[in-house]
Amino acid sequence: MSKLFAFLNPVPVHEEKEVFISDRFKDEEGKVVPFRIRSVTQEENDALNRQSFRKVRGADGQMVKEFDLITYRRKLAVLATVFPDFTDKELCDAYGTMDATEVVPKMLRSGEFSFLIEKIGELSGFTADDSTVTEAKN
Repeated sequence: MSKLFAFLNPVPVHEEKEVFISDRFKDEEGKVVPFRIRSVTQEENDALNRQSFRKVRGADGQMVKEFDLITYRRKLAVLATVFPDFTDKELCDAYGTMDATEVVPKMLRSGEFSFLIEKIGELSGFTADDSTVTEAKN
């Protein structure tokens, strides 16, 4: 058996999970509807990073590129949220925009948005499970 077996046969990169972001989102029967999120690969994250720069005038008057964390986080939410689909025309129309990254802040309260981003990060491996870290140390 190859020494690279674990790297040639890893757990699938894309995982999905249902998370309850808020009790404000209820179906016709009054049941709270969960969001469905998915993990993000490093390749996707790199693309989001590249898309999240903007040009601003520096102190010396020259135009410089600056990372825009707000844009990055909104793009991350759109990419990793399977349901509701923030790019859906009906949803965009309901919030008065055709830009899915503008639906996110109009639809979610600040804490709900932070919770969504946190859960996407966890699913994408940004926080390690203590048991995994302990096993790796041993």
